[in-house]
Amino acid sequence: MFQSFDSASDPTTAAARVGQLRDWLAAHDLDGFVVPRSDEHQGEYVAPHSERLRWLTGFTGSAGVAIILADKAYIFVDGRYQLQVREQVDLGIFTIESLIDNPPPAWIGDNLAKGTRLGFDPWLHTIGDVAALKKAAEKVGAELVPLDRNPIDEIWADQPQPPAEAVELHPIGFAGELAKDKLARLAEALTKQGATHCVLTDPSSLAWAFNIRGRDVPHTPLALGFAILAADGKHLLFLDERKLSRSVKAYLTQLADLRQPDQLEADIIELAKGKARVALDPVLAADRLRALVKDNGGTVVAEPDPARLPRATKNQAELAGARAAHRRDGAAVAKLLCWLDRQDAGSLDEIKVVTRLEDCRRQVGEETQMPLRDVSFDTISGSGPNGAIMHYRVSHATNRKVADGELFLLDSGAQYQDGTTDITRTMPIGRPSDEMRERYTLVLKGLIAISTLRFPTGTRGCDIDAFARHALWQRGLDFAHGTGHGVGSYLAVHEGPQRIAKTGTQKLLEGMMLSNEPGYYKNGHYGIRLENLIIVTSAEEIAGGDIAMHGFETLTLAPFDRRLLNADLLTPAEVDWLNAYHARVLEEIGPMVDGETLKWLEAATAPIA
Repeated sequence: MFQSFDSASDPTTAAARVGQLRDWLAAHDLDGFVVPRSDEHQGEYVAPHSERLRWLTGFTGSAGVAIILADKAYIFVDGRYQLQVREQVDLGIFTIESLIDNPPPAWIGDNLAKGTRLGFDPWLHTIGDVAALKKAAEKVGAELVPLDRNPIDEIWADQPQPPAEAVELHPIGFAGELAKDKLARLAEALTKQGATHCVLTDPSSLAWAFNIRGRDVPHTPLALGFAILAADGKHLLFLDERKLSRSVKAYLTQLADLRQPDQLEADIIELAKGKARVALDPVLAADRLRALVKDNGGTVVAEPDPARLPRATKNQAELAGARAAHRRDGAAVAKLLCWLDRQDAGSLDEIKVVTRLEDCRRQVGEETQMPLRDVSFDTISGSGPNGAIMHYRVSHATNRKVADGELFLLDSGAQYQDGTTDITRTMPIGRPSDEMRERYTLVLKGLIAISTLRFPTGTRGCDIDAFARHALWQRGLDFAHGTGHGVGSYLAVHEGPQRIAKTGTQKLLEGMMLSNEPGYYKNGHYGIRLENLIIVTSAEEIAGGDIAMHGFETLTLAPFDRRLLNADLLTPAEVDWLNAYHARVLEEIGPMVDGETLKWLEAATAPIA
């Protein structure tokens, strides 16, 4: 299994660990310390070595911050984790704060006293984050203190070693562009930015630019490292040599000079002393890098990661791979849903569904000679009230039976060498209530609204997010997460900068891949989420119109559950879309399944009136 069901959280350990941290802070003349859920690369995906927030607090979510003071402790999470955090942390120690409504800079302004010395690890906070924290602290007379060592690392006795998994090459047939050509494009972009150099800190950008993949973090094929790109083409690549086979090393030496990661700071200092103009992304780059450049005479050029947009706008090879991966994944999901329908209520539990789904993906991968490389995230397998926990992770401790009269939410994804998938479907176990059917249909209306949208060039994710919520809003309902995130090409299942959300300010460009996943969650009862992946299409003229419009191509191929539909709530146009989508699912997935699964698929995709 690619997924473990062991509980990664134990709230009972927090008291002793917070006590150790407070002792360390007192010994070093500090009044507090900020513990983010991040590593030196500021990514969502971190190796066990860097799970400092989890170790200290017990919280396992992908976004969060703790602030530990001498007599109080706070943990900040967003709307996705409001239920989860209450189950995973000791509320006798931690006070829960909103990462959105009262983020750490705002909290500092209201809670820190004059003279307070608040420590932080400058490798674990971005340039932008530190600027905001520092401004808030100075406003109240407090001091933000950068530390040269992380106190968590000092007190974490059995901290895992940093990862050193093998790097592999990503074939040109899947990448669609040679690494040398990508690097030439990036060097040209540096010149346009007015920079002589750029530090690539995002492992996804590193993977894309050099056409490499790795296994340093869970479920995402990343090799942790850095690169210093140069406008003159003399690039430096910082990867642990233990990760490099002879053939991979020979390939990479044609693209860059190879360095050990512990040489990064010295090389940046040398460049800075030579008056280099170093581009750093304020949203992604660690504040430590800014300090190294500025303190040694260099100039920081605040510019976005130059690989981010080229990586997000998929080329034709990447799009072809994504389509093939989703056909394969759709066949696996059809096998799973057919099997699920044949099970008796009460005979299943959440873990059994997860293991069966992985078996289905492995089987289809073997049949099509494109093996399942990994799951793209821990499967969210939530029955009844567990489905209302947006980022629920089933463990042996939380595993529950799937009971009659409940809804079952299954959010999963796969990593194949030609593409990354992410799909959510919600199914009834037994007979659903009228309320369940109504709210499922409202969520589906939101998904269809995004799927059928046409929009002009320059449209951003925040401009269209409300379309997914309109039907819910009309009934006084909503969901507390974004409508869509970017998706990589055999890379991170959550990829920026594109997203469909109230905060999604990136323009939607042709070739960008996103999720389309509205939902509804009734705390303590059930959750509903429906998710397809979509691609931004080229702008095309509309007959009789004045402006060329982009649209979305749907990648995901799996039926929506007809038993949860209230067709009276659908417009004729929505019914037409659903019938056309189901006809396409049958056409593309039908030839890949047989027997009971094919019969089930034919019934599941039959037209509705």
